[in-house]
Order: sequence, then C-alpha cells, then structure tokens
Amino acid sequence: MNLIDEKEQALLDELKSYGSIAVAYSGGVDSTYLADVAHEVLGQNAMMVIADSPSIPREELQEAIQMATDRGWNLRIIKTEEHLQDDYLENKGDRCFHCKNELFTKMEMILSEFGDIVLAHGAIEDDKGDVRPGTQAAANHCVIAPLQNAGLYKKEIRVLSERRGLPTAGKASFACLGSRFPTGTRIELESMTQVEKAEAILRARGFSQYRIRHHDDLCRIEIDQADFEKIMAERIEIVDAIKKTGYRFVTLDLGGYSMGSSA
Repeated sequence: MNLIDEKEQALLDELKSYGSIAVAYSGGVDSTYLADVAHEVLGQNAMMVIADSPSIPREELQEAIQMATDRGWNLRIIKTEEHLQDDYLENKGDRCFHCKNELFTKMEMILSEFGDIVLAHGAIEDDKGDVRPGTQAAANHCVIAPLQNAGLYKKEIRVLSERRGLPTAGKASFACLGSRFPTGTRIELESMTQVEKAEAILRARGFSQYRIRHHDDLCRIEIDQADFEKIMAERIEIVDAIKKTGYRFVTLDLGGYSMGSSA
C-alpha cells in the first residue's frame, strides 16, 4: 500500500468510527470527495448538508445537488443568511468567518434533531499555510476536518477523486461570490448577482478557471494565462455581454488568475 492509499484508509477508518456524520458539502473538489467516502462507510448515516444562499452561483448549486442525487447521497439543503448580516457585508477581512459561522450555526440547529452527530468540513493539508478565518469558525463549533486529519493534499484528493469517478476530480477552484469584492468594499446583493451573471458568461464560453473582480462599474477579469489567447480572440463578444450585466468598463488582469489572490 502506497502513501496515498494509506491516507485514504486512515480517512475511511476515522469516518467509520463515527455513528453518524454531517458533511458541509459545497460541490467543490474536497467536500465532494469527503462526502463520497463518508457515504461509502456510513451510508444514510452520512448526511451531506449544502447551503443555499446568494453567495453561491445557481449553476454551482444545481450541479452539486444533481451529483448528490445521482450518487444516492443523503442530502439536506439549508438556507443560510450571511448576506443579511452586516458583519459579512462590511467585508472587513473576516468575511469568511461570518459566512462559515452562519453555515455551522444553521447546521447545528437543524441537525440537533438527529441526536449524536459529528459535523465535518472539507479543510485539507494545503489550508494550513493560509490565513483562513473560516477555520476559526469551524473550531468554535467543534467541526472536524477528516481530510486534514488524514494528511491529504489537494493533488492527492484529485487523484483519489478520479479513481472514484467523481466529476470534480479536475474541477477548478471556487470560492463564494463575496470573495470577488476588494476587502473593505461593502458587498451589495445586487452587485453579487451582477458578478454571478458576468462569470456565467465566461463559463458558457468554455473557460474554467476565472474570477470576476468587482470594482463598482469596472469589471476586472482574472483568468488562467493559458486562456489569454482565447479570451482576446473573443473579447468583443465577451465585453459586449458583460457590459449588459451593468458594468461600464471591462478589463483583463495581465497577472492572470492566482489562487488565493485578493480581490
């Protein structure tokens, strides 16, 4: 057994030790893998909880729900309301804390009816080197991180996801729509919807790794540098479509997309 197999076995053993578990599921690479493993060992005693809020693009939400349905997971959809909280909307650098705190609070409230159940999220080894306010929210609610406990990195999770036939194995990184606003810029629900519409335009044209950065009436596109030629070839159509969402100016960030970069 090689190292990656040993890590997955450690994950299986840990999850099996819980009578029941609720996984904070988003449809991303990490939480999807965790959900699939949890379902394998605990069946219907593993509940996948997905948040429905304006912070999540409708297409992402529907894809995640469809995948859970196709794989027979025990799925629970909950409404979260971080977008109604000033602490989240003020976007002062701890936005992610308030978003995750809302999620875990709602999970605790709804899942209390199930008795002794462990809450889990998809934090991984790579996250340890980053400043992640959401990690503090998880700690405050005693939410465990089984992938991290098993020492799994993103690249390993992609390999293991591919083995399982999960469509997320090669999925691009994603963060909630609130991350598209520069720190200190208040998040408005209308602007969040505008960002979602602009990103949907890029997605429909076949781009996979991108961000729309919102700067009032200016849209700054971050995209994988490998796609620069494609976006420039289609720039007239893209600019026209994005301007119809309400932006006056549309720019391309020549630095390209960089994971963890600030809006």
